[in-house]
Parts: sequence; C-alpha cells; structure tokens
Amino acid sequence: QVQLVESGGGLVQAGGSLRLSCAVSGIFFSINDMGWYRQAPGKQRELVATFTSGGSTNYADSVKGRFTISRDNAKRTVYLQMNSLKPEDTAVYYCNFVTVVAVYWGQGTQVTVSS
Repeated sequence: QVQLVESGGGLVQAGGSLRLSCAVSGIFFSINDMGWYRQAPGKQRELVATFTSGGSTNYADSVKGRFTISRDNAKRTVYLQMNSLKPEDTAVYYCNFVTVVAVYWGQGTQVTVSS
C-alpha cells in the first residue's frame, strides 16, 4: 500500500520560515518526478517546486529565491524549505510523486502566513 506522509505545515508570521517534508513508502516503480503543489481557497492547484526525472528543478516564479526543494533518496523523502513567507503563500500544500504507472498525492498540509 502506497503511503505519503506529510509534515511541517503550520501558522507563521510573514517573513518567517517553514520546512515541509513528505516521505513515501510502498512505491516499487522508479519515481520519475517528485515535488510540491499548493491550493489556496477558491483557486486551482498549482505547481510550487518539483524535481524532474533528469534531476533538474522547476519553481513557480512566485517562490523563486524564497523556496528550496530538496530530497533524500535513501529515505524516499522530499522537502520544501520555505523562507520569507508571504500571506499569499497561504494554502494547502501537497506532495506529489509520479511513476510510470501512477501519480500519487499526499494528504495535504496547511500553511497559513499571517500579515
């Protein structure tokens, strides 16, 4: 059974930092892409940061220079370090793993940035 366990969300003041993590287990196919998406109330889910299968990274323009995605392959965990947080970063953040046979999503973790 595939499990994605997210942690690290919470409430923080503008300018603060949070670190999200997402550990995956039960996936037996190679993971192609992994990363983070977010969904704010009333908005569509959007890409935040991802690793591609080639190892390169993609960031949304709105988070470049503030967020950093990293991973620990041995632990099958992906992280998102979020610095200089802004109220507009408030959303539910979802981790995402893509294999050749399926796409998997975490349960979501709430990030709230107060002004």
